[in-house]
Amino acid sequence: MKDSTASRVFAVVAGAVTAAAALVALQQWLACRPPHDIVVNLPGRDGRPEDGATADIATDLSGTHQEFGGVAASLPGAWPRFRGPDFDNICKQDYRLAEAFRDGGPDILWSVELGEGHAAPAVLNGRVYVLDYDESARADAVRCFSLEDGQEIWRHSYPVNIKRNHGLSRTIPAVTDEFVVTIGPRCHVVCLDAKTGAFRWGVSMQDEYGTTEPLWYTGQCPLIDNGLAILAPAGPDILIAARTCATGETVWQTPNPRGWNMSHSSIMPMVFEGTRMFVYCATGGIVGIAADGPDAGRILWEQPWAANVVAPSPVPLDDGRIFCTAGYGNGSLMVQLRRDGDAFRAEAVFERGPAEWLACEQQSPVYYDGLLHAIMPKDAGALRGQFVCYDPDGSLVWSSGPANRFGLGPFILADGKFYVLSDDGVLTVIQQHREQYAALAQARVLDGQDAWGPIAIAGTRMLLRDSTRMVCIDVSATPGEGVSQ
Repeated sequence: MKDSTASRVFAVVAGAVTAAAALVALQQWLACRPPHDIVVNLPGRDGRPEDGATADIATDLSGTHQEFGGVAASLPGAWPRFRGPDFDNICKQDYRLAEAFRDGGPDILWSVELGEGHAAPAVLNGRVYVLDYDESARADAVRCFSLEDGQEIWRHSYPVNIKRNHGLSRTIPAVTDEFVVTIGPRCHVVCLDAKTGAFRWGVSMQDEYGTTEPLWYTGQCPLIDNGLAILAPAGPDILIAARTCATGETVWQTPNPRGWNMSHSSIMPMVFEGTRMFVYCATGGIVGIAADGPDAGRILWEQPWAANVVAPSPVPLDDGRIFCTAGYGNGSLMVQLRRDGDAFRAEAVFERGPAEWLACEQQSPVYYDGLLHAIMPKDAGALRGQFVCYDPDGSLVWSSGPANRFGLGPFILADGKFYVLSDDGVLTVIQQHREQYAALAQARVLDGQDAWGPIAIAGTRMLLRDSTRMVCIDVSATPGEGVSQ
């Protein structure tokens, strides 16, 4: 009995000593700085190179060229740039497209594996162009595929070090019969021969203009206008620059008097009262730049906007208004242009939060038949993730309802129907309607995640992607299918 009692006492004392020692050790550990900083992983900021590691920005953009066995297709249709031929994300080709899918969904004509990202294709002359990132080679890769069967035709690669940052690539090439221009994740611009992939010229906007690399890398898609590559470096001195596609020579430059920075938004052309201009939503404000003649590159008007993360591009309306929107609580801004003689001015009509009015986080709205269509951001309250239709005066016309949410997916209007892709790869066909949401069909076309890359259509072929795979599907109307209105 005595031995048992002594054992219990000893155990209690030993336990107390151990606990005290552990407490002292914990206090000493907490008093010391850990050997590595603790990093909190937030959605969209995984792998962000916050340590300023940009020493590898300078690179040989002439890179390497590879030829493959693919052959350009003899197929109709073109989607030569971000938001299509007319910059409105509306396909105006005269083809009847599917408003219903048979069991199993539309035919997948071909598919290709891509590096992680959201970069989407451009299509011209039977060729599909994608700016990819090859993680094994640590290189941006401009890749050209056959629209017919997805076989690669050529590839132009140049080395650049990129850390994973919620995906890697996220821009769309601009293509003409002669040239293809791309902007890489770390602000590298490359111009190639559209047929052969031969290198023409390249420039690092960080080196050339002092561009500040945006959060989540570059989202700006290039614009080719009358043989000029129109870029928005938004460096300390130069806001917009125009270079010839043939040689890379600078033709004109727009100063940056407000010190606005590069956003994820892309430059959009518009015409207002006979004057053609380029409109850009920078981080800091919206600006209109003269597009033609001796005034090309001159600032025509500007409107400050405090939105700190801008991904959607500005959407010109019919009456000189421009709809601008952004995610992360920034909401939307409607700008009205006015002309006084040779001078232009812009004024903010109204600005509202995402729970009060139409807003978008990633995709740019589609303006059609006097109405704006988009997917609402995650901070839009009850409407979050829904596909909606708004009157530009700010009133909701219809929504897809709480049972139909699409995340951050892309959408396109073709043959009187919206094709909307959800985050997880489900494609929904919606009849364009002024009064109500009218879903026609739905099918899974991708099995991955983060299917955010904008949709492209060429003829009756539709190209879509998730974070690692691109597919080409047949969206032609089946025999006997009714003609859409």
